[in-house]
Amino acid sequence: MRDSADLEGDHPLASDDALRELAGAAGVSTQWIDARGEHRQVSVESLRSILSAMDIVCASAGDVAESRARLRDEELSAFAPSLITSDINRPIALPFRVVDGVRAMLEFEQGGAIDLPIDRDESGRPTLRPIGRIGYHRLFIGDRVTTIAVAPPRGWTIEDIAPGHRLWGLTAQVHGLRRAGDGGIGDFGAVAQLARAAAHYRADALSLSPTHALFAADDNHFTPYSPSSRLFHNILLADPQATFGRERVENARTQSENPLALARLEASELIDWPEASRARKAMLRSLYNSFRERELAAPANMLASEFGRFRAAGGEALERHAIFETLHAKQFQRDFTKWSWRDWPAELRDCESPIVRGFAASNANEVTFHVFCQWLAERSLRAAQGAALSAGMRIGLISDLAIGMNNGGSQAWSAPNDLLLGLSVGAPPDPLAPKGQNWGLTTFAPRALARNGFAAFIATLRAVLRNTGGARIDHVMGIARLWLTPDGMDASEGAYLAYPTNDLLRLIALESHRHRAIIIGEDLGTVPDGLRERLTAAGLYGMRVVQFERHHDGFNPPDWYPPGAVAMTSTHDTATTAGYWTGHDLTIRANADQLPPWQTLDNARDERAGARHALWNAFKSAGVASRDHAPSPQDPAPAVDAAVAFLARTPASLALLPLEDALGVIEQPNLPGTTTEHPNWRRRYQGLADGCLDNAGAAARLRPLAERS
Repeated sequence: MRDSADLEGDHPLASDDALRELAGAAGVSTQWIDARGEHRQVSVESLRSILSAMDIVCASAGDVAESRARLRDEELSAFAPSLITSDINRPIALPFRVVDGVRAMLEFEQGGAIDLPIDRDESGRPTLRPIGRIGYHRLFIGDRVTTIAVAPPRGWTIEDIAPGHRLWGLTAQVHGLRRAGDGGIGDFGAVAQLARAAAHYRADALSLSPTHALFAADDNHFTPYSPSSRLFHNILLADPQATFGRERVENARTQSENPLALARLEASELIDWPEASRARKAMLRSLYNSFRERELAAPANMLASEFGRFRAAGGEALERHAIFETLHAKQFQRDFTKWSWRDWPAELRDCESPIVRGFAASNANEVTFHVFCQWLAERSLRAAQGAALSAGMRIGLISDLAIGMNNGGSQAWSAPNDLLLGLSVGAPPDPLAPKGQNWGLTTFAPRALARNGFAAFIATLRAVLRNTGGARIDHVMGIARLWLTPDGMDASEGAYLAYPTNDLLRLIALESHRHRAIIIGEDLGTVPDGLRERLTAAGLYGMRVVQFERHHDGFNPPDWYPPGAVAMTSTHDTATTAGYWTGHDLTIRANADQLPPWQTLDNARDERAGARHALWNAFKSAGVASRDHAPSPQDPAPAVDAAVAFLARTPASLALLPLEDALGVIEQPNLPGTTTEHPNWRRRYQGLADGCLDNAGAAARLRPLAERS
């Protein structure tokens, strides 16, 4: 162990104990428990890197002492934060000093104002009396102004939508859907078609893969969980027909791409992202050119006026995103090593620099093109939600909020001080990924969130709840803690960083209520003690996946699934039910070196044989399987049928069936922990979106779900 007598240059290093104390004060856990229940200690080197990425200096003993004092000052701030959160009808503790005798005035978001006395609790801390209206209200104390976000007891729930009913829906990978003339990539037009088709079977929801903006200039970056920005859309998913009609779009397609090439892309089982992306962007550019010539050049044109309003409403964030896309294309095309803005010249790394402003002005047409693409995407997503609701769905589309964003992308370039650049979100080693996971994503810095009134978090929630009936929050454990790994280190060398759970839950509940949208939290993996109970109390739905719901004697029965959860047969990160039954997932994991180090493929297959037997017994006990003996691994269809019927029997308020299981396919969309070893995010569904559910097998599987009520 080092001590303060060790030297780094002329400055004594802090002792390991002092560094660990500082890390704890900053919310960084200095130890963790692995999947085997063993305690692991975070290395001093990892702690130094994590603290440095959080803008907490710790190079020397003096730095550590100064940083510790600064954190104490933040805890006892004499200045009012720009936003605090509270619960409706509960006293509010003010996190700042207030002089005795001062009164407060509260201005309600919906209008009106009241005077509020400032009380003191038993410890002498200033408090406000309960506020009985939800919303973002403004609190005036002297010359200070603070927003108080007053949250409802819980977010919007299925009980608010359909009291006493059990609903069901599908999940689907947007890019994998097919419709006539899609050019080889699924889009929001196909989403609308699938929503109508599912509604025919009395589905109330269609949960989608993330539609976040990626990198328009990079045709090889297509994973939906590594977005450039979570505030905007992937332009490749836009359906221009929702705006311009079929004939005009077809003309643009044929002008920009060879029809034979498009037909080949559409017929492929796997998406050819580079070629299909280039074709899609060429079509969008052709449409933009005609839009400039027809609509923008015409006086008082309705579409042009709507486009102008969209651009104005998007404000600075939209402009910066469009500028980034334009600038990124120039830099990346000139030198492929300049993919990340962090590798650009210094004057281009600052989104507010005169050089960047000059670039935007001289490339105004290209910037407008990217705004145009966002407008088309927004319009077509809104049309898809409208189609879902018009077809009878009570929830409609459910969006997916990725856990973070790529640190080389638009959102990081636009607001780097909001994020933890230099750290990557992931997960510690566990049976699903024995080497740990590093997702290459950055995320919000907890101290920056509080300092900036949670503005970035609120904007993100609003982006994914706009034009949908709900959102799935990926890796919802991130509202309590995140596993963060310093750049250049292995995923096993990270540490957990704590987040302001109470504040984030209140904001989620408030935005859920304001948008009348349900919230699903992906709580699979290592979940902190008590978090699931807190999520349920706040009205968030956890996830229960049939493959994972086991006890030592077998699989849990349907009545074990709680109403406050979403029941599923599988997810995009697990084997499909057919893949699980055949053991195909074990083969692909072994080929990708993804089996735990203590397990061989033969061992894994032996274990799976036992799991199949136990699962079939659970199906028989639930009355959804008639055969005495489990079908063979070569005959997965009866197991898929039974799994869907089992799902329908659960008391869960919402059952979500992956389209892969509705269709009985073996291949899964994604294999966690792999990149090129597996065709992640490339698979296309068989059959067009508007008719794929009508084959005899799928229609029979959906019948038990359609009878849920």
